[in-house]
Amino acid sequence: MNSLAVQVSGLHKSIGPRVILDGISSQVRPGDVIGVIGKNGAGKTTLLEALLGLSPPTAGSASIFGENSLHMSAGTKARIGFVPQQDELIPMLTGQRQIELTAAFYSHWDGALLKRLAENWEVPLDRRIAVLSGGERQKLSTLLALGNSPDLLVLDEPVSSLDPLARRQFLQQLLEIASDERRAVIFSSHIVSDLERVANRIWILKDGRLLWDGDTDELKNSITRLHIRATRELPATIQLPGVLILRRATDGRTATATVRDLSHESLPVLEQQLQAQIEVEALGLEDIFLELHS
Repeated sequence: MNSLAVQVSGLHKSIGPRVILDGISSQVRPGDVIGVIGKNGAGKTTLLEALLGLSPPTAGSASIFGENSLHMSAGTKARIGFVPQQDELIPMLTGQRQIELTAAFYSHWDGALLKRLAENWEVPLDRRIAVLSGGERQKLSTLLALGNSPDLLVLDEPVSSLDPLARRQFLQQLLEIASDERRAVIFSSHIVSDLERVANRIWILKDGRLLWDGDTDELKNSITRLHIRATRELPATIQLPGVLILRRATDGRTATATVRDLSHESLPVLEQQLQAQIEVEALGLEDIFLELHS
């Protein structure tokens, strides 16, 4: 059995002159919970659709459990759960009937789990889908993705229409689901704080490329903010190793800098060179995302 849930190699996607994905390569292993973040238009949905074989790439390839995603067998497809950004529910059906219809396509279906989650999430399964709210439809779509106990769960903005309490309940359940080391989860959201709670790895998409592909804690440890307060005016050019962003205050004596891979041993030398006190601030995932896109 292939040890990788997903393998993406040199994935490109263009529409006319517009490049949406530009050479994406990565791997997803069972047990990974990957948070995908990026600005609107960064290519998050296109990436998820391409790796699932729903949108053929211009170049490169993606495979799921060792099979090319464009030519997956029925058995491999049955191991995937997908919650698209725009649901594909049938409006005239009730939620319960939609579940029964979807369940008919799978040899294994965890009806007990769905019943429990529907009660916990207060999904009105007796009502027609056409009259459900956006949040209720998102919950129902997630139920459908979980019913076949997928080995790969892909969620594209699954909580965008949920209120804060419903989001918290969903994320708690997602943590339970992700605790199965046989399962991989790829979770795209514009709510960065949600991803910080559940993801052990982060993909940051910028201009169609993976700006970061790695451990969440490693990302948070590698990027820090420096607050520089000098006793005299700072030099016109401030040499800081690994600097990403430098902002100087109008007084000429203070500045803030966002740096990567800071060596704490170098701080005393920098303080002496600048005749300044330097305070190091740890950043959360949302602050890092904003800094990398400023």
